[in-house]
Amino acid sequence: MNYHAILQKGKNILKKNNIQSPHLDAELILSKVTNKKREEILLNINNKLNNVHLRKFRNYLLRRKQKEPMAYILGYKHFWKYKFFTNNSVLIPRPDTELIVEETLKYIPINQSKKILDVGTGSGCIVISLLKDRPKCKATALDISRKAINVAKTNAKLHQLENKINFINIDIDKYKSSNYDLIISNPPYINSIDLNRLDDDIKFHEPRLALSGGSDGFRDLKKVIKKSRELLKINGKLILEIGSGQKDKVIRLLNKYCYYVNTVSKDLSGNDRCIISTKLK
Repeated sequence: MNYHAILQKGKNILKKNNIQSPHLDAELILSKVTNKKREEILLNINNKLNNVHLRKFRNYLLRRKQKEPMAYILGYKHFWKYKFFTNNSVLIPRPDTELIVEETLKYIPINQSKKILDVGTGSGCIVISLLKDRPKCKATALDISRKAINVAKTNAKLHQLENKINFINIDIDKYKSSNYDLIISNPPYINSIDLNRLDDDIKFHEPRLALSGGSDGFRDLKKVIKKSRELLKINGKLILEIGSGQKDKVIRLLNKYCYYVNTVSKDLSGNDRCIISTKLK
């Protein structure tokens, strides 16, 4: 079977199973199987596949047909300006979360060294992106999932930052070190009702631990805001990702714990997504 025939077959199977981008996904799977760029495949559409490649293609196609996200099938996801290893132990990096990187960089002059804490690091994509762009900084990254920490460590190694980031498998409640210039966090913030309404790709494949913010969606946001008061320097910045409709309650929480709200930034869809605040005392 040649590239053209297998792509047609793959596309039709994915289309029948209501996969949103059947053409692209089939091409990306074939690209992974053959270890060739998509452009190369499309330029050599009559090339034949051997039996090993055919078997692999069918296996990956079955996984996608069952709504497994492409990032897990391919084993990577692009985020900010970089490429990150991903598997089902971590949340897939999303374009909206790049807003945290963009906003945080505004508070770090390029030649300055800042001490950064990343709470709930997951794949490590946020903190690694920051340190790639601000190489004089050092960071600590926390996650309660041992498997997530292992993925983050792999990504730090891929980007030659293993000596710049201290990864710790711990809940922020138990963390004692302090005096940070900036704390960044994309905590779980989806409430129980919305969690069950998520697309199958997310609901059945991404780690619930990284998605669920408890019954009201604020369990982890409250914890990070409260604990960060102990860990931040005075005038240090707390930069949080939040969910749609959470802005007002998060601002009230920040005010309660003596933070000044600097900015609320909107994501690509126009939703309030990132809150930057300053610890006052």
